[in-house]
Amino acid sequence: MLALRRIGFLAFFLLSLLLVSCGGKGFKVDGRLTNLDGEAVRVVFNGDSGLVDQWIDLDKKGRFSCEGEASEPVLISLLDVRNEPIAVLVAVNGDHLKVKGDCADGVKVKVKGNKVNEEWQLFRDEHAAFYSDPNPSRLDAAIEKFVRENPASLLSTVLLVADYSDYGDRDKLGKMLEGIDKNVRPESLTQALTDAHKGIKKTNLPRLMTLTLANPDGKFEEIRLTDRVALISLWAKPQNDRQSVAQKLRGLADEAGAKVKIIDVLAESDTIRWRQTIAGEEWAHYWAPGGPLEPGIQLLRANIMPWFAVTDSTGLVTYSGPNIDAAVRAATGCSTRHQQ
Repeated sequence: MLALRRIGFLAFFLLSLLLVSCGGKGFKVDGRLTNLDGEAVRVVFNGDSGLVDQWIDLDKKGRFSCEGEASEPVLISLLDVRNEPIAVLVAVNGDHLKVKGDCADGVKVKVKGNKVNEEWQLFRDEHAAFYSDPNPSRLDAAIEKFVRENPASLLSTVLLVADYSDYGDRDKLGKMLEGIDKNVRPESLTQALTDAHKGIKKTNLPRLMTLTLANPDGKFEEIRLTDRVALISLWAKPQNDRQSVAQKLRGLADEAGAKVKIIDVLAESDTIRWRQTIAGEEWAHYWAPGGPLEPGIQLLRANIMPWFAVTDSTGLVTYSGPNIDAAVRAATGCSTRHQQ
């Protein structure tokens, strides 16, 4: 399942922007999934009428069906009841996609019905060892090579936004995007990366009053965001700069004291080594089983990890973006104004 978790989790970063409606003239996704023990499938996809996050029942043979509308190519994620990715696919109006496979082994779930999904499947098969490697550097290098050599392929865009993980060098990422032909890098897929560079415009920021997240003991807590300034840190594995981020959060905690609440959130379904990673960090730690699609967190439109957000004492999000330094500045500024 490691390969599917990589694919699905990176796609989660895009799903915070999702736009799809079921019904009408558009595309159709159906198929048969085995080894789900009669459980429903969570379907989240992106299209023309706003976020849809719904559960689809399977029949006794594991068959399911859903329709949607998307005038430009969009990513669709299928997840099980534990929010583990089953499959990630690309669809656009006119497609009829077939999903089939054994959910006990996500690598065996196949998608057919359009060229880009079949090319994506072929790429995964050819680089199976890279997808299962906990170190993403080999997969990133293979994707960079494919993008350079295939600027006219929609798969170049799909790989960059769904499977690539080296977002630290944003200039390099921007050059790779610009190197892809405009007609195969639709805004419906690339907007997530564009937002990640710029952060979200202040006029579009939401107001969060509470978040409900799981603590390290496995119990869900309702976290109040209206008693003081809060900095929300979303992260996932692998996060190569975790120590650097932790150092800056520690500095904020030392400087601001009780004036800023630090909420550190693992935003992925896999909690392996989570407690080891957070050992020795004094601030509050939580887990969002649904990742960036968790209720409340999805409003922050977290497209890549790590992602940071700052709320003032009224719950208004004053910053949401990938820059820890900008988040610390926003939190410090808010706490100063709050005390005046």
